[in-house]
Amino acid sequence: MMIRRNVTPWASAALVLTALLTTSCAGEEPNAGRSEAKPPPATPHGYVEGAKEAAEQQSRLLLNDPDSGSTRVLDLITGKVHRTAQVKDAVRLGMDGRFGYLQAADGTHVLDSGAWMVDHGDHVHYYSAPTRDVGELPAGSQAQIRSDAAVTAVADEDGRTVLYDRSKLEKGQIATSRTLHGTYTGAVVPYKERLLAFANKGSTTELVVLDRKGERLASPGVACEAPRGDAVTRRGVILGCADGALLVRAQDGAFTAEKIPYGKSVPEQERATAFRHRPGSDTLTAPAGDEAVWVLDVAERTWTQVKTGPVVAVNTAGEGSPLLVLETDGALHGYDIATGKQTARTKTLLTAGKRGDPDGNAPVIEVDRSRAYVNDPEGKRVFEIDYNDGLRIARSLDLDVKPVLMVEAGR
Repeated sequence: MMIRRNVTPWASAALVLTALLTTSCAGEEPNAGRSEAKPPPATPHGYVEGAKEAAEQQSRLLLNDPDSGSTRVLDLITGKVHRTAQVKDAVRLGMDGRFGYLQAADGTHVLDSGAWMVDHGDHVHYYSAPTRDVGELPAGSQAQIRSDAAVTAVADEDGRTVLYDRSKLEKGQIATSRTLHGTYTGAVVPYKERLLAFANKGSTTELVVLDRKGERLASPGVACEAPRGDAVTRRGVILGCADGALLVRAQDGAFTAEKIPYGKSVPEQERATAFRHRPGSDTLTAPAGDEAVWVLDVAERTWTQVKTGPVVAVNTAGEGSPLLVLETDGALHGYDIATGKQTARTKTLLTAGKRGDPDGNAPVIEVDRSRAYVNDPEGKRVFEIDYNDGLRIARSLDLDVKPVLMVEAGR
């Protein structure tokens, strides 16, 4: 199996800059004529016990076959495959950058991928550690799980939310922090040391800001009909609503919410309810019915609808990159977002079988800074796509299990 080498020239420059910034942020100062050098810190900057720091992203794929329960972690740098605990009948696999959440009817299995990043704004640290099974959360297949660096919020279908200490997860432990008072609609999103939630208010729902104890701090004064779908970007949190989306930001300690409307009446079946994007990107995608895709440019506050073929999965790396659409013909298609024209197409990637079922475990597209990954469950393989080179198939990664569920860690 070939080893992934995806450091582009601009990425190499970024790595050099990262190294320089990492040195500078350690707090060292010139001696300015002093006769004695400042002693090195006892703990180096960025040090994480039990982990190795790397100069590039440590990408890994978490894979599961619900029928057999077989779960694998594929290291995209070394090509090695790690076996983990059997998890049968999972219907959803979530990811918060490091931890995978395999959700089944009787509970959620937490898996530490052993790959993650820490973004300090002016530089990034990449880490790798052994993969390990953390344990079980008492959360069923319908629970909505969202995390930040401090807490993991698990909201069940009855509106009850339980917070878990994420630092405990990093140590291989599951420890309940607290259960929030009150009930909320949909996911509860940790953001900027606060929690964003929707509380029922009459016939609609109102956005509220909670502290980590669940106490209401503020309400930006905006309502959201039929909230569904969310994504954290560098510019704020996007929350999907019937008439478009809300952009929630924290500015000078205060939270503001700005509406980004579709600009036209959109039927319920064509609304954006499941956002997909590259972590760190401000360009979001979502199916817009059966044969079109929504692209939300958070920076420009604009929606664009791109007409495509029948949609199985969608994603994009962001500005300047093609819109990636896996269609029911089994091929990956690339579209220019501005013009809506198709610019590239792969051969058929998906083996004959279930290629598109919005209510089932359809294949997905995972995107990082230089590659996209498409899972072919029936073919027991994952395709690595160079989306900057006309959708060239860079690798076909063969597996011993059906990768029905797939997420990427380490981003």
